Amino acid sequence: MPTQQTPPDRPSLWERLDRPAAAPRTTLTPQRIAAAAVAIADTEGLDAVTMRRLAALLEVAPMAAYRYVSGKDELIELMVDFVYGRLPLDAAPGGWRETMHSLAVHLRAMNLEHPWIVRAAAPSVLSPNQLAVPERAFAALADHGLDADTTMAVFRTVTGYVYGSVSTELAVENLRRANGWTDGEETRAALAPRMSYLMGTGRYPAYEQYLHRATRKDDPAWHFHTGLDCVLDGIAAHFAL
Repeated sequence: MPTQQTPPDRPSLWERLDRPAAAPRTTLTPQRIAAAAVAIADTEGLDAVTMRRLAALLEVAPMAAYRYVSGKDELIELMVDFVYGRLPLDAAPGGWRETMHSLAVHLRAMNLEHPWIVRAAAPSVLSPNQLAVPERAFAALADHGLDADTTMAVFRTVTGYVYGSVSTELAVENLRRANGWTDGEETRAALAPRMSYLMGTGRYPAYEQYLHRATRKDDPAWHFHTGLDCVLDGIAAHFAL
């Protein structure tokens, strides 16, 4: 999602928005449209975003947004670009590692703040602010002796870790919300009968030791940062960076 492709004879959303515009007839702008749509998605979910709902929130005619977007697919592209545009992409002090660490941390925060974006930010979106992320990473990795394909592999390794970690965090949060569990203690209590049976089989002694010894079960930020350090350490060691 989005699923529809721009017809080959139709300029993309970004090409159309880059064109010099005539004097605006209303105060409606792509930024206002995107901000309002993001607000709906953040509070009610992506499926709640419709052109009619958007028009009501903006207090404009139902067809007003069509001046900029052709429909919901392009509206979602606009939303994704708007959210990515708020990422701080200034060069981090230090080298490639500090830059990749900063990108990873900010991408995690963005995805947790806007959980719908995991579903919406398909590779086919190719928005300007999305592309600014690999642009920043590639620039940081330049001059380190990596060829183009390896540079992309490093970037995808880091971002793949981010999205995998975020997906797990969101899945746990969704499970709790669906069942009315407020925290880790309630979650573990609810799952205790199943876990007790599995541990009682004696098949998982290493995992049982984890259950008894772990002290950071409810600290996803610690798990994320620790795992991120492992990823970056591995990249540095493998390529002698």
